[in-house]
Amino acid sequence: MEKLIHPVQERDEALRLPVLQLELDYELMTLHDAIVKEDTSAIAQSKLLLLELRKEWLELQDHEKRIRK
Repeated sequence: MEKLIHPVQERDEALRLPVLQLELDYELMTLHDAIVKEDTSAIAQSKLLLLELRKEWLELQDHEKRIRK
């Protein structure tokens, strides 16, 4: 069973990386807009989301490196 799950997880992770990149780009634009508008609430919210997205990005990158070894 594990032999079947592993390739599916790898495929899902490979598909998640480009989507995650788009989410990061979008949220960076949102942060920029909030900074320009001096909207401190939106700035804080955007920073929190960026931290979560960054964490997910690093986890996926780390997992991908371990797979390739």
